[in-house]
Amino acid sequence: MFFRYSVLHPIMFRAYAKINIGLYVVERRPDGYHNIETVFHRIDLWDELAFAPSPTIEVRPTSPDVPGDTSNICHKAARLLQDHLGVSAGVRISLRKQIPVGAGLGGGSADGAVVLRELPAFWGRVVDETTLRRLALELGSDVPFFLGHDSALAGGRGEVLDYFSLDVPSVILLCYPNIHIATGWAYGHITPGTAGKPAHLRQAVLQGIHEPSRLAKLLRNDFEPVVFSAYPAVAALKETMIRGGAVFALMSGSGSSVYGFFPEIADAERVAASLFAGGFRTFITLPHFHV
Repeated sequence: MFFRYSVLHPIMFRAYAKINIGLYVVERRPDGYHNIETVFHRIDLWDELAFAPSPTIEVRPTSPDVPGDTSNICHKAARLLQDHLGVSAGVRISLRKQIPVGAGLGGGSADGAVVLRELPAFWGRVVDETTLRRLALELGSDVPFFLGHDSALAGGRGEVLDYFSLDVPSVILLCYPNIHIATGWAYGHITPGTAGKPAHLRQAVLQGIHEPSRLAKLLRNDFEPVVFSAYPAVAALKETMIRGGAVFALMSGSGSSVYGFFPEIADAERVAASLFAGGFRTFITLPHFHV
């Protein structure tokens, strides 16, 4: 009999990063969280996870920047499932990190979502979608997004999701400037509000995606002023993108990664090479990429 999982040939699962195409912090909630409005969109950058039998829950990351203890979101996700399902079996989670940490790309959230979705089958169990979404929100505000497919207009804490297909015809150059920004710090320094927010964000993105210069006039990331003030190198990175040929550039999430939409692959590669030579990490997503 053949099983889906094998110790010798484990299945690798990809956890894709996201960028925020526009990000507005609307208000602080009574529970201490913030209501936001944003469009989540996946890019061609991913972590890889694999499962193997273990008497306990173990996480073995490849990156020294990522803890392998109980604070790791993969460990937390496995424990949530263990408690919900009432199973005593463990799992060894191998985690190959490529998505930078503290970069505004949702890498940890994507990893946690993969564990929630795939680990039940490894244990021979099934978890319904409603429960998965509840567990995902316990892990983090943007974890529910990574359970679904396509891009999404997100509201609430990031868990109120309206998925839709978004085809980006531009080359997306992403750069991580080796600056770790804590999400809690960023929210603690921001002043929420709705001034200047498009009435219909999804419509604005869909209408402007084929003319990115319109996006530059319509969209913003509310975290940019806070982060740019504290970390001028991030502001300089955005300017480098624009001077290099990006027709639209924005910081992703609460930073510190910045991405740019380039009409020409040659321009994106030239800017990427320059930034890489300066010690930054760069990633390119080709036009029309879909997971």
